Amino acid sequence: MRDPVSSAGLPPGTGAAQDSRPHRNAGLVAAGIFSSRVTGLIREKAIGYFLGAGSTLDAFTAALRIPNLMQNLLGEGVLSASFIPVYARLLSEGRDEDAGRVAGAIAGLLTIVAGALVVAGVVFARPLTAVFTPGFSGARFELTVDLIRILTPGIGFLVLSAWCLGVLNSHRRFFLSYVAPVLWNAAMVAALTGAALTGAGDVGLVTALAWGTVVGGALQFGVQVPTVLRLARGLRLSVRTRIPGVRTVLRAFGPVVLGRGVVQLSSLADLLLASFLATGALGYLRFSQVLYLLPVSLFGMSVAAAELPELSSADAPRTRPAVSARLDASLARIAFFVAPTFAVYLVLGDIVVAALFQGGEFDPVDTVVVWVVLGGYSLGLIASTASRLLQSALYGSGDTSRPAKIAAVRVLASALIGMALMLQLDRVAVEAGRLVVVGDLPAFGPVPSELRSAAADAAARLGAAGLAIGAGLSSWLELFLLRRAVIRRVAPVRLGGGRLPRVLLASLVAVGVGSVLRLVAGQLAAVPAAVVVLVPTGCVYLALSRAMGVPEAGDLLQALRRRSDRHS
Repeated sequence: MRDPVSSAGLPPGTGAAQDSRPHRNAGLVAAGIFSSRVTGLIREKAIGYFLGAGSTLDAFTAALRIPNLMQNLLGEGVLSASFIPVYARLLSEGRDEDAGRVAGAIAGLLTIVAGALVVAGVVFARPLTAVFTPGFSGARFELTVDLIRILTPGIGFLVLSAWCLGVLNSHRRFFLSYVAPVLWNAAMVAALTGAALTGAGDVGLVTALAWGTVVGGALQFGVQVPTVLRLARGLRLSVRTRIPGVRTVLRAFGPVVLGRGVVQLSSLADLLLASFLATGALGYLRFSQVLYLLPVSLFGMSVAAAELPELSSADAPRTRPAVSARLDASLARIAFFVAPTFAVYLVLGDIVVAALFQGGEFDPVDTVVVWVVLGGYSLGLIASTASRLLQSALYGSGDTSRPAKIAAVRVLASALIGMALMLQLDRVAVEAGRLVVVGDLPAFGPVPSELRSAAADAAARLGAAGLAIGAGLSSWLELFLLRRAVIRRVAPVRLGGGRLPRVLLASLVAVGVGSVLRLVAGQLAAVPAAVVVLVPTGCVYLALSRAMGVPEAGDLLQALRRRSDRHS
Protein backbone atom coordinates (compact mmCIF):
# COMPACT_ATOMS: atom_id res chain seq x y z
CA MET A 1 0.00 0.00 0.00
CA ARG A 2 1.34 3.40 -0.91
CA ASP A 3 2.05 5.73 1.99
CA PRO A 4 -0.50 8.54 1.55
CA VAL A 5 1.77 11.29 2.80
CA SER A 6 4.28 10.60 0.07
CA SER A 7 1.96 12.09 -2.50
CA ALA A 8 2.73 15.69 -3.33
CA GLY A 9 0.41 18.50 -4.25
CA LEU A 10 -2.48 17.79 -1.84
CA PRO A 11 -4.53 20.81 -0.81
CA PRO A 12 -3.40 22.60 2.33
CA GLY A 13 -5.35 22.05 5.50
CA THR A 14 -5.68 23.92 8.71
CA GLY A 15 -2.57 22.71 10.45
CA ALA A 16 0.38 24.87 11.38
CA ALA A 17 0.10 28.30 9.91
CA GLN A 18 2.27 28.83 6.90
CA ASP A 19 4.81 31.48 7.55
CA SER A 20 5.56 33.71 4.60
CA ARG A 21 8.24 35.62 6.50
CA PRO A 22 11.46 33.80 5.67
CA HIS A 23 13.55 36.81 6.75
CA ARG A 24 12.00 36.68 10.22
CA ASN A 25 12.40 32.91 10.46
CA ALA A 26 16.01 33.05 9.37
CA GLY A 27 16.53 35.86 11.87
CA LEU A 28 15.15 33.75 14.70
CA VAL A 29 17.38 30.84 13.73
CA ALA A 30 20.35 33.17 13.45
CA ALA A 31 19.57 34.73 16.86
CA GLY A 32 19.43 31.32 18.50
CA ILE A 33 22.58 30.14 16.74
CA PHE A 34 24.33 33.40 17.56
CA SER A 35 23.60 32.94 21.27
CA SER A 36 24.85 29.36 21.22
CA ARG A 37 27.93 30.28 19.18
CA VAL A 38 28.83 33.16 21.50
CA THR A 39 28.71 30.81 24.46
CA GLY A 40 30.63 28.33 22.32
CA LEU A 41 33.37 30.91 21.88
CA ILE A 42 33.41 31.43 25.64
CA ARG A 43 33.69 27.65 26.04
CA GLU A 44 36.64 27.50 23.64
CA LYS A 45 38.25 30.50 25.31
CA ALA A 46 38.10 28.63 28.62
CA ILE A 47 39.44 25.44 27.03
CA GLY A 48 42.30 27.32 25.37
CA TYR A 49 43.12 29.23 28.56
CA PHE A 50 43.29 26.17 30.80
CA LEU A 51 44.48 23.47 28.36
CA GLY A 52 46.17 25.21 25.42
CA ALA A 53 46.69 23.25 22.19
CA GLY A 54 48.58 20.25 23.51
CA SER A 55 48.24 16.49 23.79
CA THR A 56 45.47 16.64 26.45
CA LEU A 57 43.23 18.69 24.17
CA ASP A 58 44.10 16.37 21.28
CA ALA A 59 42.74 13.47 23.36
CA PHE A 60 39.52 15.30 24.28
CA THR A 61 38.91 16.45 20.71
CA ALA A 62 39.36 12.92 19.37
CA ALA A 63 37.24 11.41 22.14
CA LEU A 64 34.37 13.80 21.41
CA ARG A 65 34.56 13.40 17.65
CA ILE A 66 34.35 9.60 17.66
CA PRO A 67 30.94 9.31 19.44
CA ASN A 68 29.87 12.52 17.70
CA LEU A 69 29.56 10.31 14.62
CA MET A 70 26.31 9.03 16.16
CA GLN A 71 24.91 12.52 16.61
CA ASN A 72 25.73 13.51 13.05
CA LEU A 73 24.34 10.30 11.56
CA LEU A 74 21.06 10.42 13.48
CA GLY A 75 20.77 14.09 14.35
CA GLU A 76 19.82 17.40 12.84
CA GLY A 77 20.98 16.99 9.25
CA VAL A 78 19.30 13.61 8.78
CA LEU A 79 16.07 14.64 10.48
CA SER A 80 15.96 17.87 8.49
CA ALA A 81 16.06 15.90 5.25
CA SER A 82 13.79 13.00 6.22
CA PHE A 83 11.54 13.88 9.17
CA ILE A 84 10.81 17.61 8.78
CA PRO A 85 9.42 17.42 5.18
CA VAL A 86 6.94 14.68 6.19
CA TYR A 87 5.98 16.20 9.53
CA ALA A 88 5.62 19.73 8.09
CA ARG A 89 3.47 18.47 5.22
CA LEU A 90 1.12 16.64 7.60
CA LEU A 91 0.73 19.82 9.63
CA SER A 92 0.05 21.91 6.54
CA GLU A 93 -2.69 19.45 5.55
CA GLY A 94 -4.36 19.77 8.95
CA ARG A 95 -3.47 16.21 10.02
CA ASP A 96 -2.10 17.16 13.43
CA GLU A 97 -2.91 13.83 15.10
CA ASP A 98 -1.16 11.91 12.32
CA ALA A 99 1.82 14.25 12.64
CA GLY A 100 2.01 13.55 16.39
CA ARG A 101 1.96 9.81 15.85
CA VAL A 102 4.76 10.08 13.28
CA ALA A 103 6.83 12.22 15.68
CA GLY A 104 6.29 9.69 18.49
CA ALA A 105 7.31 6.74 16.36
CA ILE A 106 10.47 8.48 15.12
CA ALA A 107 11.36 9.46 18.71
CA GLY A 108 10.94 5.86 19.87
CA LEU A 109 13.03 4.45 17.05
CA LEU A 110 15.76 7.05 17.61
CA THR A 111 15.86 6.25 21.33
CA ILE A 112 16.39 2.55 20.69
CA VAL A 113 19.06 3.06 18.04
CA ALA A 114 20.88 5.77 20.00
CA GLY A 115 20.77 3.68 23.18
CA ALA A 116 22.29 0.69 21.43
CA LEU A 117 25.05 2.84 19.94
CA VAL A 118 25.80 4.42 23.34
CA VAL A 119 26.30 0.97 24.88
CA ALA A 120 28.50 -0.08 21.97
CA GLY A 121 30.57 3.10 22.27
CA VAL A 122 31.24 2.55 25.96
CA VAL A 123 32.04 -1.15 25.58
CA PHE A 124 34.23 -0.81 22.49
CA ALA A 125 35.98 2.48 23.36
CA ARG A 126 39.45 0.97 23.12
CA PRO A 127 39.17 -0.60 19.65
CA LEU A 128 37.39 2.51 18.37
CA THR A 129 40.31 4.63 19.55
CA ALA A 130 42.77 2.28 17.89
CA VAL A 131 40.87 2.40 14.58
CA PHE A 132 40.24 6.13 14.34
CA THR A 133 43.42 7.51 15.94
CA PRO A 134 46.12 5.02 14.92
CA GLY A 135 48.79 7.67 15.38
CA PHE A 136 48.04 7.98 19.12
CA SER A 137 50.07 6.02 21.66
CA GLY A 138 50.94 5.98 25.36
CA ALA A 139 49.17 8.31 27.78
CA ARG A 140 47.36 10.19 25.00
CA PHE A 141 45.81 6.95 23.73
CA GLU A 142 44.70 5.82 27.21
CA LEU A 143 43.20 9.21 28.03
CA THR A 144 41.22 9.15 24.78
CA VAL A 145 39.76 5.74 25.69
CA ASP A 146 38.69 6.98 29.15
CA LEU A 147 37.11 10.12 27.73
CA ILE A 148 35.11 8.23 25.10
CA ARG A 149 33.52 6.14 27.85
CA ILE A 150 32.43 9.31 29.64
CA LEU A 151 31.32 11.31 26.61
CA THR A 152 29.32 8.76 24.62
CA PRO A 153 26.13 8.81 26.77
CA GLY A 154 25.97 12.60 26.46
CA ILE A 155 25.88 12.33 22.68
CA GLY A 156 22.70 10.25 22.97
CA PHE A 157 20.96 13.25 24.55
CA LEU A 158 22.07 15.42 21.62
CA VAL A 159 20.45 13.00 19.15
CA LEU A 160 17.11 13.35 20.95
CA SER A 161 17.65 17.11 21.08
CA ALA A 162 17.86 17.10 17.28
CA TRP A 163 14.48 15.33 17.16
CA CYS A 164 13.05 18.17 19.27
CA LEU A 165 14.53 20.63 16.78
CA GLY A 166 12.72 18.87 13.93
CA VAL A 167 9.36 19.19 15.68
CA LEU A 168 9.88 22.80 16.71
CA ASN A 169 11.10 23.91 13.28
CA SER A 170 8.08 22.33 11.61
CA HIS A 171 5.86 24.41 13.89
CA ARG A 172 7.92 27.49 12.95
CA ARG A 173 9.27 27.74 16.50
CA PHE A 174 12.82 28.44 15.43
CA PHE A 175 14.45 30.13 18.40
CA LEU A 176 14.30 27.62 21.28
CA SER A 177 15.94 24.67 19.53
CA TYR A 178 18.85 26.77 18.28
CA VAL A 179 19.43 28.57 21.59
CA ALA A 180 19.27 25.35 23.65
CA PRO A 181 23.00 24.57 23.08
CA VAL A 182 23.74 27.56 25.33
CA LEU A 183 23.07 25.19 28.23
CA TRP A 184 25.48 22.62 26.77
CA ASN A 185 28.23 25.22 26.52
CA ALA A 186 27.49 26.67 29.96
CA ALA A 187 27.72 23.25 31.63
CA MET A 188 31.12 22.62 30.03
CA VAL A 189 32.48 26.02 31.08
CA ALA A 190 31.16 25.58 34.62
CA ALA A 191 32.70 22.11 34.96
CA LEU A 192 36.08 23.21 33.60
CA THR A 193 36.21 26.36 35.72
CA GLY A 194 35.19 24.45 38.84
CA ALA A 195 37.95 21.91 38.29
CA ALA A 196 40.49 24.69 37.72
CA LEU A 197 39.52 26.35 41.01
CA THR A 198 40.27 23.09 42.83
CA GLY A 199 43.78 23.05 41.37
CA ALA A 200 43.25 20.01 39.14
CA GLY A 201 45.96 19.06 36.63
CA ASP A 202 45.43 18.66 32.89
CA VAL A 203 43.91 15.18 33.20
CA GLY A 204 41.58 16.30 35.98
CA LEU A 205 40.56 19.36 33.97
CA VAL A 206 39.75 17.42 30.83
CA THR A 207 37.86 14.75 32.79
CA ALA A 208 35.69 17.43 34.41
CA LEU A 209 35.14 18.93 30.97
CA ALA A 210 33.91 15.57 29.70
CA TRP A 211 31.40 15.19 32.54
CA GLY A 212 30.20 18.75 31.93
CA THR A 213 29.59 17.78 28.31
CA VAL A 214 27.30 14.93 29.41
CA VAL A 215 25.32 17.14 31.81
CA GLY A 216 25.04 19.84 29.14
CA GLY A 217 23.61 17.36 26.63
CA ALA A 218 20.89 16.35 29.10
CA LEU A 219 20.04 20.01 29.77
CA GLN A 220 19.90 20.84 26.04
CA PHE A 221 17.39 18.05 25.47
CA GLY A 222 15.35 18.68 28.60
CA VAL A 223 14.73 22.38 28.00
CA GLN A 224 12.99 21.66 24.67
CA VAL A 225 10.74 18.81 25.81
CA PRO A 226 7.91 20.85 27.44
CA THR A 227 7.35 22.96 24.31
CA VAL A 228 7.49 19.89 22.06
CA LEU A 229 4.86 18.12 24.16
CA ARG A 230 2.62 21.18 24.01
CA LEU A 231 2.87 21.56 20.22
CA ALA A 232 2.82 17.94 19.03
CA ARG A 233 -0.76 16.77 19.45
CA GLY A 234 -1.28 13.06 19.78
CA LEU A 235 2.41 12.47 20.50
CA ARG A 236 2.91 8.95 21.83
CA LEU A 237 6.23 7.17 21.99
CA SER A 238 6.18 4.00 19.91
CA VAL A 239 8.30 1.94 17.57
CA ARG A 240 5.54 1.33 15.03
CA THR A 241 6.72 1.60 11.45
CA ARG A 242 3.34 1.05 9.82
CA ILE A 243 1.97 4.45 10.85
CA PRO A 244 1.25 6.55 7.72
CA GLY A 245 4.17 8.84 7.19
CA VAL A 246 6.71 6.82 9.16
CA ARG A 247 7.58 4.68 6.16
CA THR A 248 8.15 7.81 4.12
CA VAL A 249 10.55 9.10 6.76
CA LEU A 250 12.38 5.79 6.91
CA ARG A 251 12.65 5.55 3.12
CA ALA A 252 14.27 8.99 3.06
CA PHE A 253 16.26 8.21 6.21
CA GLY A 254 18.39 5.54 4.57
CA PRO A 255 19.81 7.62 1.71
CA VAL A 256 20.31 10.62 3.99
CA VAL A 257 22.11 8.55 6.63
CA LEU A 258 24.27 7.26 3.82
CA GLY A 259 24.95 10.82 2.74
CA ARG A 260 25.70 11.93 6.28
CA GLY A 261 27.85 8.84 6.66
CA VAL A 262 29.87 10.00 3.67
CA VAL A 263 30.29 13.42 5.30
CA GLN A 264 31.30 11.76 8.58
CA LEU A 265 33.85 9.73 6.70
CA SER A 266 35.44 13.06 5.90
CA SER A 267 35.47 14.07 9.57
CA LEU A 268 36.81 10.70 10.66
CA ALA A 269 39.38 10.72 7.85
CA ASP A 270 40.58 14.11 9.12
CA LEU A 271 40.78 12.66 12.63
CA LEU A 272 42.71 9.62 11.43
CA LEU A 273 45.11 11.70 9.35
CA ALA A 274 45.58 14.33 12.09
CA SER A 275 46.59 11.60 14.54
CA PHE A 276 49.77 11.23 12.45
CA LEU A 277 50.57 14.94 12.74
CA ALA A 278 52.73 16.55 15.42
CA THR A 279 51.21 17.13 18.85
CA GLY A 280 48.61 19.90 18.92
CA ALA A 281 47.21 19.44 15.41
CA LEU A 282 43.74 18.42 16.61
CA GLY A 283 43.65 21.40 18.95
CA TYR A 284 44.54 23.78 16.12
CA LEU A 285 41.85 22.24 13.94
CA ARG A 286 39.36 22.55 16.80
CA PHE A 287 39.91 26.28 17.43
CA SER A 288 39.86 27.17 13.74
CA GLN A 289 36.71 25.13 13.13
CA VAL A 290 34.89 27.04 15.86
CA LEU A 291 35.45 30.28 13.95
CA TYR A 292 34.86 28.74 10.54
CA LEU A 293 31.55 27.20 11.57
CA LEU A 294 30.28 30.45 13.08
CA PRO A 295 29.30 32.07 9.73
CA VAL A 296 28.32 28.67 8.30
CA SER A 297 25.81 28.28 11.12
CA LEU A 298 24.66 31.88 11.32
CA PHE A 299 24.24 32.57 7.63
CA GLY A 300 24.10 29.18 5.95
CA MET A 301 22.26 26.89 8.32
CA SER A 302 19.89 29.60 9.56
CA VAL A 303 18.64 30.43 6.07
CA ALA A 304 18.53 26.77 5.03
CA ALA A 305 16.62 25.76 8.17
CA ALA A 306 14.08 28.55 7.71
CA GLU A 307 13.53 27.73 4.04
CA LEU A 308 13.21 23.93 4.34
CA PRO A 309 9.68 23.84 5.86
CA GLU A 310 8.50 26.34 3.23
CA LEU A 311 10.00 24.35 0.36
CA SER A 312 8.50 21.15 1.79
CA SER A 313 4.97 22.40 2.55
CA ALA A 314 1.99 21.36 0.49
CA ASP A 315 1.22 24.95 -0.48
CA ALA A 316 4.80 25.96 -1.23
CA PRO A 317 5.23 27.78 -4.56
CA ARG A 318 5.84 25.18 -7.25
CA THR A 319 6.65 27.32 -10.27
CA ARG A 320 10.31 27.41 -11.22
CA PRO A 321 10.46 31.25 -11.43
CA ALA A 322 9.02 31.60 -7.90
CA VAL A 323 11.40 29.05 -6.41
CA SER A 324 14.31 30.54 -8.35
CA ALA A 325 13.57 34.00 -6.99
CA ARG A 326 13.29 32.64 -3.46
CA LEU A 327 16.59 30.76 -3.68
CA ASP A 328 18.39 33.71 -5.29
CA ALA A 329 17.20 36.04 -2.53
CA SER A 330 18.43 33.63 0.13
CA LEU A 331 21.78 33.10 -1.61
CA ALA A 332 22.25 36.86 -1.89
CA ARG A 333 21.52 37.25 1.82
CA ILE A 334 24.08 34.56 2.64
CA ALA A 335 26.74 36.07 0.36
CA PHE A 336 26.28 39.56 1.84
CA PHE A 337 27.31 38.35 5.29
CA VAL A 338 29.78 35.61 4.38
CA ALA A 339 31.95 37.44 1.83
CA PRO A 340 33.36 39.97 4.37
CA THR A 341 33.81 37.17 6.92
CA PHE A 342 35.88 35.23 4.38
CA ALA A 343 38.04 38.27 3.66
CA VAL A 344 38.56 39.12 7.34
CA TYR A 345 39.49 35.53 8.26
CA LEU A 346 41.95 35.30 5.39
CA VAL A 347 43.70 38.67 5.83
CA LEU A 348 43.01 39.72 9.43
CA GLY A 349 42.39 36.35 11.04
CA ASP A 350 45.26 36.66 13.52
CA ILE A 351 43.56 39.68 15.07
CA VAL A 352 40.31 37.74 15.45
CA VAL A 353 42.03 34.67 16.92
CA ALA A 354 44.12 36.70 19.37
CA ALA A 355 41.11 38.65 20.64
CA LEU A 356 39.06 35.51 21.23
CA PHE A 357 41.52 32.86 22.39
CA GLN A 358 44.94 34.25 23.30
CA GLY A 359 45.79 34.05 26.98
CA GLY A 360 46.85 31.51 29.58
CA GLU A 361 48.11 28.35 27.89
CA PHE A 362 47.13 29.72 24.44
CA ASP A 363 50.15 31.77 23.36
CA PRO A 364 50.93 34.04 20.35
CA VAL A 365 52.45 31.15 18.39
CA ASP A 366 49.18 29.25 18.77
CA THR A 367 47.42 32.34 17.44
CA VAL A 368 49.49 32.33 14.25
CA VAL A 369 48.99 28.61 13.61
CA VAL A 370 45.23 28.79 14.17
CA TRP A 371 45.09 31.78 11.78
CA VAL A 372 46.85 29.79 9.06
CA VAL A 373 44.50 26.83 9.56
CA LEU A 374 41.48 29.14 9.60
CA GLY A 375 42.69 30.67 6.34
CA GLY A 376 42.68 27.23 4.75
CA TYR A 377 39.10 26.57 5.82
CA SER A 378 38.05 30.06 4.75
CA LEU A 379 38.91 29.34 1.13
CA GLY A 380 35.66 27.35 1.00
CA LEU A 381 33.54 29.51 3.31
CA ILE A 382 31.34 31.07 0.63
CA ALA A 383 30.80 27.72 -1.05
CA SER A 384 30.03 25.85 2.20
CA THR A 385 27.35 28.30 3.34
CA ALA A 386 25.64 28.38 -0.06
CA SER A 387 25.72 24.58 -0.25
CA ARG A 388 23.54 24.32 2.89
CA LEU A 389 20.71 26.09 1.12
CA LEU A 390 21.06 24.13 -2.11
CA GLN A 391 20.96 20.88 -0.14
CA SER A 392 17.69 22.04 1.46
CA ALA A 393 16.30 22.83 -1.99
CA LEU A 394 17.00 19.26 -3.11
CA TYR A 395 15.64 17.79 0.14
CA GLY A 396 12.48 19.87 -0.22
CA SER A 397 12.00 18.52 -3.75
CA GLY A 398 12.23 14.96 -2.41
CA ASP A 399 15.73 14.27 -3.74
CA THR A 400 17.67 12.92 -0.74
CA SER A 401 20.17 10.76 -2.60
CA ARG A 402 21.88 13.27 -4.88
CA PRO A 403 23.36 15.40 -2.05
CA ALA A 404 24.86 12.18 -0.65
CA LYS A 405 26.55 11.34 -3.94
CA ILE A 406 27.88 14.87 -4.26
CA ALA A 407 29.15 14.76 -0.67
CA ALA A 408 31.06 11.58 -1.51
CA VAL A 409 32.89 13.37 -4.32
CA ARG A 410 33.74 16.26 -1.99
CA VAL A 411 35.00 13.92 0.73
CA LEU A 412 37.29 12.10 -1.68
CA ALA A 413 38.71 15.33 -3.08
CA SER A 414 39.20 16.78 0.42
CA ALA A 415 41.05 13.67 1.67
CA LEU A 416 43.36 13.48 -1.32
CA ILE A 417 44.28 17.18 -1.29
CA GLY A 418 44.52 17.31 2.50
CA MET A 419 46.73 14.24 2.81
CA ALA A 420 49.18 15.50 0.17
CA LEU A 421 49.46 18.95 1.77
CA MET A 422 49.55 17.93 5.43
CA LEU A 423 52.68 15.84 4.99
CA GLN A 424 54.52 18.82 3.53
CA LEU A 425 53.23 21.44 5.96
CA ASP A 426 53.97 19.32 9.03
CA ARG A 427 57.63 20.02 8.19
CA VAL A 428 56.94 23.75 8.38
CA ALA A 429 56.77 25.39 11.81
CA VAL A 430 56.31 28.79 13.44
CA GLU A 431 59.37 29.82 15.43
CA ALA A 432 60.11 33.30 16.78
CA GLY A 433 57.40 34.83 14.59
CA ARG A 434 58.62 33.33 11.32
CA LEU A 435 58.13 30.18 9.28
CA VAL A 436 60.96 27.65 9.22
CA VAL A 437 61.37 24.25 7.59
CA VAL A 438 62.03 21.60 10.27
CA GLY A 439 62.25 18.52 8.08
CA ASP A 440 63.05 17.30 4.60
CA LEU A 441 60.81 18.35 1.71
CA PRO A 442 59.08 16.94 -0.22
CA ALA A 443 57.75 14.54 2.43
CA PHE A 444 56.16 11.17 1.73
CA GLY A 445 55.42 10.03 5.31
CA PRO A 446 54.39 11.40 8.73
CA VAL A 447 56.71 13.01 11.25
CA PRO A 448 58.50 10.68 13.71
CA SER A 449 56.21 9.03 16.26
CA GLU A 450 57.82 10.76 19.25
CA LEU A 451 56.51 14.09 18.00
CA ARG A 452 52.99 12.68 18.02
CA SER A 453 53.04 11.50 21.61
CA ALA A 454 55.05 14.07 23.56
CA ALA A 455 55.46 17.82 23.85
CA ALA A 456 59.23 17.67 23.48
CA ASP A 457 59.17 19.46 20.13
CA ALA A 458 58.83 23.20 20.79
CA ALA A 459 58.00 24.00 17.18
CA ALA A 460 54.32 24.60 16.34
CA ARG A 461 53.84 22.83 13.02
CA LEU A 462 51.38 23.66 10.25
CA GLY A 463 50.29 20.16 9.21
CA ALA A 464 46.68 20.88 10.24
CA ALA A 465 46.56 23.64 7.62
CA GLY A 466 46.93 21.02 4.88
CA LEU A 467 43.71 19.32 5.95
CA ALA A 468 41.96 22.70 6.17
CA ILE A 469 43.03 23.73 2.67
CA GLY A 470 41.80 20.41 1.29
CA ALA A 471 38.41 20.98 2.92
CA GLY A 472 38.20 24.55 1.65
CA LEU A 473 39.01 23.78 -1.97
CA SER A 474 36.73 20.74 -2.16
CA SER A 475 33.78 22.84 -0.93
CA TRP A 476 33.75 24.65 -4.28
CA LEU A 477 33.51 21.35 -6.11
CA GLU A 478 30.50 20.43 -3.96
CA LEU A 479 28.82 23.79 -4.64
CA PHE A 480 29.31 23.43 -8.39
CA LEU A 481 27.74 19.96 -8.42
CA LEU A 482 24.86 20.96 -6.12
CA ARG A 483 24.07 24.04 -8.17
CA ARG A 484 23.97 21.98 -11.36
CA ALA A 485 21.60 19.49 -9.68
CA VAL A 486 19.32 22.25 -8.37
CA ILE A 487 19.13 23.91 -11.80
CA ARG A 488 18.11 20.63 -13.38
CA ARG A 489 15.62 19.45 -10.76
CA VAL A 490 14.33 22.54 -8.91
CA ALA A 491 14.98 25.96 -10.46
CA PRO A 492 17.75 28.16 -11.87
CA VAL A 493 20.02 29.72 -9.23
CA ARG A 494 22.88 32.18 -9.43
CA LEU A 495 26.05 32.22 -7.32
CA GLY A 496 25.48 34.65 -4.48
CA GLY A 497 22.05 35.40 -5.91
CA GLY A 498 23.79 37.42 -8.63
CA ARG A 499 25.46 39.77 -6.15
CA LEU A 500 28.67 37.89 -5.37
CA PRO A 501 31.06 40.12 -7.44
CA ARG A 502 29.85 43.28 -5.71
CA VAL A 503 30.07 41.96 -2.15
CA LEU A 504 33.49 40.41 -2.83
CA LEU A 505 34.83 43.72 -4.19
CA ALA A 506 33.48 45.62 -1.19
CA SER A 507 34.99 43.01 1.14
CA LEU A 508 38.46 43.23 -0.41
CA VAL A 509 38.50 47.03 -0.20
CA ALA A 510 37.32 46.89 3.41
CA VAL A 511 40.05 44.46 4.52
CA GLY A 512 42.56 46.65 2.70
CA VAL A 513 41.52 49.48 5.01
CA GLY A 514 41.76 47.06 7.93
CA SER A 515 45.30 46.12 6.92
CA VAL A 516 46.33 49.77 7.16
CA LEU A 517 44.66 50.11 10.55
CA ARG A 518 46.58 47.04 11.73
CA LEU A 519 49.74 49.19 11.63
CA VAL A 520 48.10 51.70 13.97
CA ALA A 521 46.90 49.02 16.37
CA GLY A 522 50.18 47.09 16.45
CA GLN A 523 51.08 48.05 20.04
CA LEU A 524 47.62 47.57 21.52
CA ALA A 525 46.39 44.57 23.48
CA ALA A 526 44.48 41.91 21.55
CA VAL A 527 40.90 43.01 22.27
CA PRO A 528 41.41 46.79 21.75
CA ALA A 529 43.35 46.02 18.56
CA ALA A 530 40.44 43.99 17.26
CA VAL A 531 38.06 46.87 17.94
CA VAL A 532 40.32 49.42 16.24
CA VAL A 533 40.77 47.25 13.15
CA LEU A 534 37.54 45.28 12.72
CA VAL A 535 34.88 47.89 13.52
CA PRO A 536 36.03 50.37 10.83
CA THR A 537 36.52 47.45 8.42
CA GLY A 538 32.88 46.45 8.91
CA CYS A 539 31.69 50.04 8.49
CA VAL A 540 33.64 50.45 5.24
CA TYR A 541 32.16 47.21 3.90
CA LEU A 542 28.62 48.26 4.79
CA ALA A 543 29.05 51.70 3.21
CA LEU A 544 30.64 50.35 0.02
CA SER A 545 28.08 47.58 -0.47
CA ARG A 546 25.26 50.05 -0.04
CA ALA A 547 26.88 52.43 -2.52
CA MET A 548 27.12 49.51 -4.97
CA GLY A 549 23.36 48.96 -4.71
CA VAL A 550 23.37 45.79 -2.57
CA PRO A 551 19.83 45.71 -1.06
CA GLU A 552 20.88 43.74 2.03
CA ALA A 553 23.13 46.64 3.09
CA GLY A 554 20.21 49.04 3.04
CA ASP A 555 17.99 46.55 4.90
CA LEU A 556 20.64 46.11 7.60
CA LEU A 557 21.08 49.86 8.03
CA GLN A 558 17.32 50.35 8.34
CA ALA A 559 17.13 47.59 10.95
CA LEU A 560 19.95 49.22 12.91
CA ARG A 561 18.22 52.60 12.75
CA ARG A 562 14.92 51.14 13.97
CA ARG A 563 16.66 49.45 16.87
CA SER A 564 18.51 52.66 17.70
CA ASP A 565 15.24 54.62 17.64
CA ARG A 566 13.58 52.14 19.99
CA HIS A 567 16.41 52.49 22.51
CA SER A 568 16.72 56.27 22.24
